[in-house]
Amino acid sequence: MIQRFIELGEGYSDIYELLELIKQNQERLERVLALHTKKNDKHTTTLVVVMKPTDPGQFQALYTCREGIPDPRKVKNKRFDLFIQAAKEVDMAVIDLDVQHSSMFAEKELYYQYLIGILRMNRFIRPLA
Repeated sequence: MIQRFIELGEGYSDIYELLELIKQNQERLERVLALHTKKNDKHTTTLVVVMKPTDPGQFQALYTCREGIPDPRKVKNKRFDLFIQAAKEVDMAVIDLDVQHSSMFAEKELYYQYLIGILRMNRFIRPLA
């Protein structure tokens, strides 16, 4: 199985594309995640939509807006409220996790490998088959 993050942007206007993915792909939707992080004194959140693997092909897409919105546990914001509302409309709960900031990694690809490891370990995405 191939599991890959597909970065849509940093959560400004591209968050609306993420919301559409939730609405239009309800049958493929597996999970919705909010990954919280901190760099210096700035708290941000990455939003993730996890799809079920394709058949055939066994490709699992994880669509994301990386570190683009303020952490809703620190600052209430409309973009996160829209994400919560979209998840509720498809009867899914948003899973919250605290993770390292992407700047801790030399390359963005290493950061995404780190996240895939965490998500597999916690059984939020499927193990390699």
